[in-house]
Amino acid sequence: MASERDTLPPQPALVQRAPTTASDTPLPDAFDPPPRTVAEALQQARSAGLDRLDAQLIACTVLGVPRSWVLAHDSDPLPTEHLPRLLDWLRRRAAGEPFAYLQGEKEFFGLLLRVTPDTLIPRPDTETLVQWALELLPPDHPRNVADLGTGSGAIALAIASQRPQAQVTAVDFSAGALAVALGNAKRHALGNVQGLQGSWFEPLAGQRFDLIASNPPYIAEGDHHLAALHHEPRTALTAGADGLDDLRHITRQAPAHLKPRGWLLLEHGHDQAPQVQQLLQAAGFTDVSTRFDLGERPRCTGGRWPGTQRTTG
Repeated sequence: MASERDTLPPQPALVQRAPTTASDTPLPDAFDPPPRTVAEALQQARSAGLDRLDAQLIACTVLGVPRSWVLAHDSDPLPTEHLPRLLDWLRRRAAGEPFAYLQGEKEFFGLLLRVTPDTLIPRPDTETLVQWALELLPPDHPRNVADLGTGSGAIALAIASQRPQAQVTAVDFSAGALAVALGNAKRHALGNVQGLQGSWFEPLAGQRFDLIASNPPYIAEGDHHLAALHHEPRTALTAGADGLDDLRHITRQAPAHLKPRGWLLLEHGHDQAPQVQQLLQAAGFTDVSTRFDLGERPRCTGGRWPGTQRTTG
């Protein structure tokens, strides 16, 4: 998913700091001294501001035990070989790092996918886009599909796994993200997926597809939601002052890469459906409509390119 574009933000210039004050003193470590039991670890996690269920989930994963064991054996001594990893994960989660990055995996459309800080974490709402694509792709006919801004490969691999006759091209600007996507394709033995590195349509010169899908960045710069997403790649999230820059680019360029009567499906913000519908209609798409996500919010908008081909302008 648009995991899309991986560049680091500019680093702040060094400035001379004022003398240390009480407010500059590092906060005490909630996990010092190290916990001796599961119960102590969970209590220290609560002191660090971590939700109890989150802490239990981390303990289960690191220790390799079910939650029922954690609840029944919380007074047992912590195995020393697991303690460094347990404390590392608890500290990182308390700092807001998503659990999927700690574990390095996230399930999407029945596929367990590797995720890294190079990629966005796949969201369940994006399955709306996949379901729509599957409705448009006959199971027993070869079709060419492109996933722009593939990230972990979630959309591309979900389609490829359900439509083995389709040839799916996964595109991402980030070499790191594309490597993750292709690794996930290999992990699930999906030989009908190829990967190309580049920005949007740049690596697709001369190619046309029956369906193009994309979950591009669509959050406006300065949006307050970004504070909760600071661990995920910023360039996979934001797209200009109104969040529509990449959606504009894709709708303008897509006709040159679609076969006659091919489809363009786009994920967007819950309040952007009217604007995306207008972009598609202005570009000449027909049958423009919007699909709703699991929370009944408008999440994906798509349209069909009519039966004429357009060359790249």
